Amino acid sequence: MVLLLDIGNTNIKIGVLEGSRIVTTWRIASDHNKTADEFGMVFMDLMSSKGYSFDDVEGIIISSVAPALNYTIEHMCRYYTHKKPIMVTSRIKLGVNIRYSVPEELGADRIVNAVAAYYEYGGPCITVDFGSATTFGYIDADGNFLGGAIAPGIKSSAEALTNTAAKLPRIELVRPGSIIGKTTVQNMQAGIIYGFQGLVDGIITEMISEAGAPDVKVIATGGMSELVAQGSRRQFDIVDRALSLKGLKKIYELNK
Repeated sequence: MVLLLDIGNTNIKIGVLEGSRIVTTWRIASDHNKTADEFGMVFMDLMSSKGYSFDDVEGIIISSVAPALNYTIEHMCRYYTHKKPIMVTSRIKLGVNIRYSVPEELGADRIVNAVAAYYEYGGPCITVDFGSATTFGYIDADGNFLGGAIAPGIKSSAEALTNTAAKLPRIELVRPGSIIGKTTVQNMQAGIIYGFQGLVDGIITEMISEAGAPDVKVIATGGMSELVAQGSRRQFDIVDRALSLKGLKKIYELNK
């Protein structure tokens, strides 16, 4: 079996690859206070719950946007599995071409999304990842990643509103019944959810117009993807919360 690790700023997504299938997934917190041994115990418990052990690990691939965690997770992998993980960068085999002015600046999360979107669904396509930040990526019909956009994340936007305005409470991010809210909480939910929806729709519309590709597929992923996508005026063609793990699977196959 192969471990697929997608290290984000908030969560670490973990996938188990057997043959050509991702057979199980987990999500744990990106806890910067944990040591390599503590992460090792967490991984051991998760794997044993499905009948696996560290001895079953044949390979590991990691994409990370949290550099402070990289050493800890790499050390855990080497110590407990005796395997050197493949780290996703623009310098390894990807199966897509990175047409970025400085390829090294492109985040590993956007790379794995681009690879998965192209090989799973074909191009041209736009990926929208609703994570700590909201990232957009455009991949053309020939598998060229041409660039995209980065906007604030929906959770970080809500936190900024609460932290900046002293009298506004923390709220649950759910879609309100009406955009004309009757309470402060409903007002905040309407402003954040519908406002964010408008931001996403606007960026997608402009990307499609600039690229001149009206038949482009739009693919949503990330923890908040279903919340935003379900009310979008510009219908998402696909909502795939496992997109990054599918990208890691493909990149592992190209580099193992």
